[in-house]
Amino acid sequence: MITSRKDLEAHIHLTTGEARWFDSPSSLPLLISDHLAKLMEDREDDPIRRQFVPDIRECDTSCSIDPLAEVDHSVTSRLIHRYGHRAALLTTDRCFSYCRHCFRRRFTGTDTGAISDEEIDKAAAYLSRHDEIHELLLTGGDMFTLSNERLDRLFGILRQSREDLVLRLCTRAVASFPSRFDDELMDIIARHDHGGPFLLLTQFNHPGELTRESIDAVRRFLSLGIPAFNQSVLLRGVNDDVDTLEELCVKLLYNRIKPYYLFQCDLVQGTGHLRVPVERGLEIEQELRRRLSGLAMPQYTIDLPEGGGKVILTKDHLVAADGDELVFTTLDGDTRRYPRA
Repeated sequence: MITSRKDLEAHIHLTTGEARWFDSPSSLPLLISDHLAKLMEDREDDPIRRQFVPDIRECDTSCSIDPLAEVDHSVTSRLIHRYGHRAALLTTDRCFSYCRHCFRRRFTGTDTGAISDEEIDKAAAYLSRHDEIHELLLTGGDMFTLSNERLDRLFGILRQSREDLVLRLCTRAVASFPSRFDDELMDIIARHDHGGPFLLLTQFNHPGELTRESIDAVRRFLSLGIPAFNQSVLLRGVNDDVDTLEELCVKLLYNRIKPYYLFQCDLVQGTGHLRVPVERGLEIEQELRRRLSGLAMPQYTIDLPEGGGKVILTKDHLVAADGDELVFTTLDGDTRRYPRA
């Protein structure tokens, strides 16, 4: 496990050949799991390395530390209700490895710690009063850094409060620490898998992360009847080319993981060097639609600043209205007409 400057220097050379250490309000702790460290190559442009090894450019504080206005939409210290029919519960600030593109830098890795009994009870009370909420995202940080005992209590209280609630298990641990998903943990999940279903939300950003261990961890959920959906982030130097994303989506679908979202990297402090221009993202999205089936195609999505919410980014194929007909462009660039009625 890489947890310090000394560990990092021993494992991998930084860009200049010497270590550069820094601290800023937007910087995250350094933590890289042994599983991920073994996947990294000792080169500047390695796509796994770029996601987890700090960069001096993270000191840029020109963007917001809370671009999605989560603080403004927090109804308790841990519960965010930004969308009408779903909410997010911050179960912990800790992760097994800290992604340098993390959009929740205001919270993640800040020593806030695991959610307390009082905070669980407050969130459950709010959920019990708001039956318009159909889905709850269990996120953080990574919920699976919590102990088995804490997870057991969390699931139990939430199920008691709202048996009909769909619980999204949002985790990067299947990619960063797949050995976490042992028999004891899976037994706890199986015991609480009643009423509203569990859904597994993973984050694989590059085909190299789809190791045998990670795939096996996801399959443990699938064997319980829990479907898996993947949320990738479009990142410069990691997956900002069509071939890489095509390979990722095809492999995800083959392993029964639905490619769900391809997120535009958020406008959060310290991540500008990893963001891909939206225009380039749209070019990638258009070519992916030519290559992938509907099942393998993720939704290219931007989470708008100041709490504007998620919107889908795609080329508009309806280009004109001509009398009684609509004019469309095909994926190949041809035009077709379709009657309005």
